Amino acid sequence: MNSVRRTTSLLRNEYHGAGIDPGDFAEDPFLQFERWMEDAISHSVKEPNAVHLATADAEGRPSGRIVLLRDFSAKGFSFFTNYSSRKGEDLEQNNHAAMTFFWNELYRQVRIVGKVYRLPAEESDAYFRSRPRQSQISAVVSQQSRELENREMLERMATEAEEKYRDRPVPRPENWGGYYLDPDHVEFWQGREHRLHDRLQYIRTASEGGWTIRLLYP
Repeated sequence: MNSVRRTTSLLRNEYHGAGIDPGDFAEDPFLQFERWMEDAISHSVKEPNAVHLATADAEGRPSGRIVLLRDFSAKGFSFFTNYSSRKGEDLEQNNHAAMTFFWNELYRQVRIVGKVYRLPAEESDAYFRSRPRQSQISAVVSQQSRELENREMLERMATEAEEKYRDRPVPRPENWGGYYLDPDHVEFWQGREHRLHDRLQYIRTASEGGWTIRLLYP
């Protein structure tokens, strides 16, 4: 047995949940997500707001990466990035996307599928101003996803930007800002022993703000 299979075998039965009762779930997936996020925080899950964001270009070629969830509300789940990055270019061509949270300590997963839209400029401005100054500088100088000649060039650009904005606020770059994913499917997954996992899915209905809830096979 190789090391990966041996490690997986040792851990297989160590992490499992107690199961979920659909009767205890909120009718609104955003409220249920808030409950699970609070559980993740209270159980000291590392980076509970880290989420895998999957996008695809116009030809359907997928791309995935980890981003940080910055907020969520009835409007959707928001994150910030460079509009000219690979994910930004994907979303310009095809605004369908998916998010996956995995909280290993709780053996829980949340999957969210929907369409992504840009946040209003004033919301991006407000969030940008709240970031540490060095993170603002990074957003100004980074040509995210483009080829970089060498590390020294990036550090030199950062130093030059720091000098340029030494005595004044760093302006938000026009190609940097926020998005929100407006979901039409939200699935809550609770791991169980023997792979008899619990899955509960919310599907947005045609009626305004309505959701249908159903159980899925593991």
